[in-house]
Amino acid sequence: MTGNEIREAFLKFFESNGHRRVRSSSLVPVGDPTLLFTNAGMNQFKDVFLGLERRDYTRATSVQKCVRAGGKHNDLENVGFTNRHHTFFEMLGNFSFGDYFKKEAIAFAWELITSPKWFGLPKDKLYATIFKGEEGIARDTEAYDHWVSQGVPKDRIYEFGLKDNFWAMGDTGPCGPCSELHYDMGPAASDQGHADCKFGCECGRYIEIWNLVFMQFNRDASGALNPLPKPSIDTGAGLERLAAVLQGKISNFETDLFQPLIRRAEGLTATPYGTNARSDASLRIIADHARAATFIISDGVLPSNEGRGYVLRKIIRRAIRHARLLGTTTPFLGEMVYAVRDLMQEAYPELKETTGTVSQVVLAEERRFAHTLDIGLKKLDELIGEVLRAKDKQTPPVAILPGEKAFMLYDTYGLPRDFIEDACRDQGIQFNGAEFDRAMEAQRERAKASWKGVHKEAASPAYRDLTKTVFEGYTQLESKHCIVRGIFKPGAELTRELKPGEEGEVILDRTPFYAESGGQVGDVGWLYDAGNNAIVADVLGCVMPIQGVRFHRVRARAPLHIGDIVNPAVNREIRESTVRHHTATHLLHAALREILGKHVKQAGSLVAPDHLRFDFSHFSSVADEELQDIEDLINQEVLRNERVETFEDVPLDVALNEFKAIALFGEKYGDKVRVIRIGDFSTELCGGTHTGATGGVGLVKIMREGSVSSGVRRVEAITGHRSLVEFRRAEQVLSGLAGTINVARDELPAAVERMAQTGKQLEKQLDALKRKDALSKMNELVEQVRTVKGVQVISAEVSELDREAMRQLVDSLRQKLGSAVVVLGTTEDGKVALISGVTKDLTGRLHAGKIVQAVARQVGGSGGGRADLAEAGGKDTSALKKAIEGVYGIVEAML
Repeated sequence: MTGNEIREAFLKFFESNGHRRVRSSSLVPVGDPTLLFTNAGMNQFKDVFLGLERRDYTRATSVQKCVRAGGKHNDLENVGFTNRHHTFFEMLGNFSFGDYFKKEAIAFAWELITSPKWFGLPKDKLYATIFKGEEGIARDTEAYDHWVSQGVPKDRIYEFGLKDNFWAMGDTGPCGPCSELHYDMGPAASDQGHADCKFGCECGRYIEIWNLVFMQFNRDASGALNPLPKPSIDTGAGLERLAAVLQGKISNFETDLFQPLIRRAEGLTATPYGTNARSDASLRIIADHARAATFIISDGVLPSNEGRGYVLRKIIRRAIRHARLLGTTTPFLGEMVYAVRDLMQEAYPELKETTGTVSQVVLAEERRFAHTLDIGLKKLDELIGEVLRAKDKQTPPVAILPGEKAFMLYDTYGLPRDFIEDACRDQGIQFNGAEFDRAMEAQRERAKASWKGVHKEAASPAYRDLTKTVFEGYTQLESKHCIVRGIFKPGAELTRELKPGEEGEVILDRTPFYAESGGQVGDVGWLYDAGNNAIVADVLGCVMPIQGVRFHRVRARAPLHIGDIVNPAVNREIRESTVRHHTATHLLHAALREILGKHVKQAGSLVAPDHLRFDFSHFSSVADEELQDIEDLINQEVLRNERVETFEDVPLDVALNEFKAIALFGEKYGDKVRVIRIGDFSTELCGGTHTGATGGVGLVKIMREGSVSSGVRRVEAITGHRSLVEFRRAEQVLSGLAGTINVARDELPAAVERMAQTGKQLEKQLDALKRKDALSKMNELVEQVRTVKGVQVISAEVSELDREAMRQLVDSLRQKLGSAVVVLGTTEDGKVALISGVTKDLTGRLHAGKIVQAVARQVGGSGGGRADLAEAGGKDTSALKKAIEGVYGIVEAML
């Protein structure tokens, strides 16, 4: 079976057994700060398992894109050197949310794996494992019995402890025993050449192909395990491993999931595969990393120096380093991106659209890294030179390259360890590999620590039985005769009453209040009594911590009880302003893609009553002319007054493939979605509220554009009445300026230009006066020179000069005296500024940076610089005079 056939067969098997086929979620986890990248099939269902989200199905199956290359789960350094480690991989899975449990899960797995109709693996090569029981947790006898009932011989069922056969979502929350299926690959798969080893040997012969997790407990803060009311199933099988087994390959890299990529890498590097172990590892790394980079960038991540972008950069640069080991110094990875597309576009059609942009990103990173690598090679030469010079001064002469410094070259400049070791060998220098390894491990620990994140807690038991709120707010801003279904005080404490002045969360059976989601803020307003005569509570916001259940954050004005009848009313003015900004956000997104390119993807947004904020992927700043074009395009669509159409309950595949709707970053989508279409200009998946036509948005004004992080830009804009307010403010500013300089408003630009030119001329005159003053000062200071142990020293306070003038004066004094130390100080803006200069002939004995540091400490500051010129600053202006006087003693102590 091909990899594509295995993937599809898995999904079809579970569909035939009542499971809903669910699309892979993005590699960028949605709403989960604990994860660097999506790394398991269950990630997108995490809130379902925790009771925070509800779906309209209880059985699901998926093929999930995963990356393990940073943070807690990091396989990066192993990739290429083992048969089964990858940065990017696909996880096949089936899931039950309180539907079936162990019996069915085990039966499904055994049928799919062994049935000739499906995968047809020989039963005598399969082994099962169960939890043996440990630390007071009972043995999983139930799983054992179910494996036996499937016909698995008892001597092929092995038992292991907590480390291998118990799974937990975190320190608290859902957990339970797990059961694994392993396959005997035969003696040829043993890394150690074992011919007759038994199951449990870790030589590579017996490989895990499927893990079945039985979530049956909830671990509380005390560590106690309590049975879950609805036990669930989470399974995972790596497609790459399964393909190796079904295709009879020892290594995943020998399967059809990798071989086309390895062949392309062979051609690009002119290196044959299968002739040399080291070059084979490099080709495998290039193939694997090309897959990872393609999918990570396609999901909106760009290379940077932090977080996900940093991991992506490491993946790309590791591939480039290994290409260089093969002798390839020209860009090549962009071509590998197209090979990935050709291989995987059947399963991931989005690659057809993203590949061009991905290739551009990779090419830019290759060029950037080539420059960085050249710098790193120079740094290596310098470091080796230092080691060799130090060797000559030692007895006996020993030359060792420090591992920490070598790791800096590896981590900062991308120099491969092989490069560094080879260079040391050529120069007869020892390489401290142990120190290098310690630095590497320390960096890994820092990466893990930085992505521990915040553990998500399971839904409060009080929340679990709440029914969904019927949302009526798309068509009306008031609802009549709604029933109070639940009241919670802060801390999820269920109560039956809110007293006047108390705050809490109220759940109604029906509501017009939009709950904060998709970047749009929640509605505010009021709850009226049953007769609609008096306000019983102010609604301060509306949120949806559990899918489908809307929590109204209220402050009670009158007693409010469960079972009360209320009439909720949304603040119309605020909702309408929010609506204008939301529709404007869609127009902005479309305009950005039209002007800047289709690579633009949303990376976050905020839709509020008074402004909108839109983050998007883009490689450079947006030029003023482009911003003007974007603003013009948006307002053209507003003037067209195009109808804003809404399509409810559209199948997700239809929305994406037929409507060509854009799915937005950071959003989870079910099988049925809501589509917002604005003519032929914009089509997006969206659950938010919108104007009926674009004309209702009013004038859209872009206020600012800037960088959020590497590869992510931000636009902020306003609409409607807010635009009018902004234009009036600008008018007032212009009128005020015109009045101040006594010109008409239309003459203001020319008048300001004249003032600017006059200002430049005055600055030049001032600089000339400063230079003249500095020269006169020089003659005065030369007369104050003192000799300290044969060295001329000038130290003076020059209160009339700024830092630039002092710098010029120091240079002039050094030239004038030929051989001297000069330290000047002044006060500017309530702070101390210091400059120290040492002529070249004295830098072997005196260091300007160390001199100025010593002076700066006396004025409560710090600084430093080169041996010949350095600067510093301080806070204590009252101590400057004494510090200047102390320079002579500092110089004397250093000589």
